[in-house]
Amino acid sequence: MAAEFYALSAVSGRGETISFERFRGKVVLIVNVASQCGFTPQYKGLEALYRKYHDQGLELIGFPCDQFGHQEPGNDEEIAQFCSTTYDVTFPIMKKIEVNGAHAHAVYQYLKSQAGGILGDGIKWNFTKFLVSADGKTIERYAPMTTPEALEDDIKTSLARAQ
Repeated sequence: MAAEFYALSAVSGRGETISFERFRGKVVLIVNVASQCGFTPQYKGLEALYRKYHDQGLELIGFPCDQFGHQEPGNDEEIAQFCSTTYDVTFPIMKKIEVNGAHAHAVYQYLKSQAGGILGDGIKWNFTKFLVSADGKTIERYAPMTTPEALEDDIKTSLARAQ
């Protein structure tokens, strides 16, 4: 497991390796997403947050995951197409990953180790959200039913602290 947030990396849906070092000094919202979930309309609110706060230092990263009810059956290209055409998503969508189990991606191993859930560390469903402070140390975890709009005050506070 990575010793710190900035030591992590992930592969984008286009196959590019993204080092989390590029997020140093930025507030980062990480969400496991799916295109056929009851929470899928949250893409709209996530994109609105991204557009509103990106220039102020917010980064948002979507990690497609098919571990919950087979709600993300598409390949990376199909997922990108869905996000773009259905919700006009402009924030990065990464390569599809697993968030739980023996093959959980290192990003999620790290996030879960830093911010456990109410019923244990495992991710319970799609659209679980993690807000990482600009110093990469403070991590807040939000349940899937927590809407993106409900995160706005925490995002603004984190961005203000980063200044």
